[in-house]
Amino acid sequence: MVNILVTRSSMPSMDEYIKEIEDIWDSHWLTNMGPKHKEFQKNLKEYLKVEQMDMFTNGHMALELSLQAMNLPRGSEIITTPFTFASTTHAIVRNRLEPVFCDIDPVDFTIDVKKIEDLITDKTSAIMPVHVYGNVCNIEEIQRIARKYDLKVIYDAAHTFGVEYHGLGIGTFGDVSCFSFHATKVFNSIEGGAACFRDEEFGLELYRLKNFGIRGPERVDGVGANAKMNEFCAAMGICNLRHVNEEIAKRKLVVERYREWLDNVEGVQLNPVQEDVKPNYAYFPVIFDEKTFGASRNEVFEALQEVGIGARKYFYPLTNTFECFHGKYDVNRTPVALHISKRVLTLPLYADLDVDTVDKICEVILKCKENIK
Repeated sequence: MVNILVTRSSMPSMDEYIKEIEDIWDSHWLTNMGPKHKEFQKNLKEYLKVEQMDMFTNGHMALELSLQAMNLPRGSEIITTPFTFASTTHAIVRNRLEPVFCDIDPVDFTIDVKKIEDLITDKTSAIMPVHVYGNVCNIEEIQRIARKYDLKVIYDAAHTFGVEYHGLGIGTFGDVSCFSFHATKVFNSIEGGAACFRDEEFGLELYRLKNFGIRGPERVDGVGANAKMNEFCAAMGICNLRHVNEEIAKRKLVVERYREWLDNVEGVQLNPVQEDVKPNYAYFPVIFDEKTFGASRNEVFEALQEVGIGARKYFYPLTNTFECFHGKYDVNRTPVALHISKRVLTLPLYADLDVDTVDKICEVILKCKENIK
């Protein structure tokens, strides 16, 4: 039985949340961009330092509808990475677009910008890079390539809530950047997501798509979905946003404790510390080299499981190996991603994780190394 989960949702006190939702009982306004939605969106724009933003029922719908709002040619190619959650690839496929998988950088696990241009064809319409584990992609090079070939850039920023690059909110980059507020993230609204952008016309199209294609009280001029955030999720977001900086500070202490134990351990690769990036300490991935560490990722995973500690093979499997795409993509074209996916383990990390537990986790990991010798 797992007693220590890989993540744990941050929540306000029950009293704070109850106080926040009290006026919902007075208004009976439960959804359809009500007062809580508007307040949450205003607060988020300020916190994320973005010009324009819309909110959604979850991060996947933010991503999928952002792609749809771009009105890219059906069947055109989107250069992306397989080292990501299913949502990234599925958003492309569900828009009847074709993912073209680029390999990843072996240090920060984001898309390898040196390999993007070789994948561009006359069918390429966009690049969808993923900020991984809170690590920021090579934004300047991606933008250079996008300008050179007149491509759209859609960032999957699900892992980078609150991250800043050169003092700018990470949501300000690309044509659109999409966030997830899922319960397991650094910041959550139970379920939720957002798309950040600058183009107001794009924003109008995005709003229409999330609300049945409705343009006005008596006008429906497009075919849309239903991806509106409800008032209870917005209220949770309002509450959690008050405490997010404190939560990130607590996560930092956990990460620092892990590093005290695991930095410079032979056969262990840790997440890099990126220059000019204000981090959010979203995840703590560890890459285990079986030859030099002495134990495989799977053996470490099982050893932790035996003592009730949940870790996660994240990201494994790669999206280009999913059964639903069987035989369609050649995983050997992304060898670095394949190599990392077979060796990565994300360790428990959340604000309330105490350092004594971190010590226990690291002791189990290092015991695996000792037992092999």
